[in-house]
Amino acid sequence: LGETLLMAYVGTLLGALGAFLLCFLAAANVAPRRWLCIVVRRFCELCRTVPELVFALMFVIAFGLGPMAGVLAVAIHTLGALSKQFAEVVENIDMKPVEGVASTGAAWHVGMRFGALPQVMSNFVSYTLLRFEINVRGAAVMGFVGAGGIGQDLIEAIRKFYYSDVSALLLIIIATVMVIDLVTEQVRHRLIGEARPR
Repeated sequence: LGETLLMAYVGTLLGALGAFLLCFLAAANVAPRRWLCIVVRRFCELCRTVPELVFALMFVIAFGLGPMAGVLAVAIHTLGALSKQFAEVVENIDMKPVEGVASTGAAWHVGMRFGALPQVMSNFVSYTLLRFEINVRGAAVMGFVGAGGIGQDLIEAIRKFYYSDVSALLLIIIATVMVIDLVTEQVRHRLIGEARPR
């Protein structure tokens, strides 16, 4: 279970960092070049369209059995999913602060840092927490293709017809996801509440 949570955590962190770097290029209102926006969007679509298990299977073949394959699969799928969500958040910002920074002659990345980022950061964190919760469920079945985690124990118990073990493992997964869901929900509500203007 610890390995599964670690896979979900590291995969979410890597995917969120990648999505953070790409989302400003994928947002139509702030992208520096139209063609770059299109290329980044197509790349992100590819990352989120291929199922995580397919990525995990490919990485198991490439790197061998173990959690490394699961982490990479979660990270790539997370990058694709969060890039779209982050870009949509950026597309809904008030452009006046960005234009104000740009009017001083500042570079594009400075405009994003001081004009766009303060408006979107709480939503970025909220979506990342939501994605972590989703990734815990995804990482739990990565072991089905040999990518480590509690899923590996689960598939072995199913193959050996140890149904009491299967039931126990499923209850552990369900309880873990419920706890994470409750904790991340509270954090998300607090972040969104603080981000709203008073």
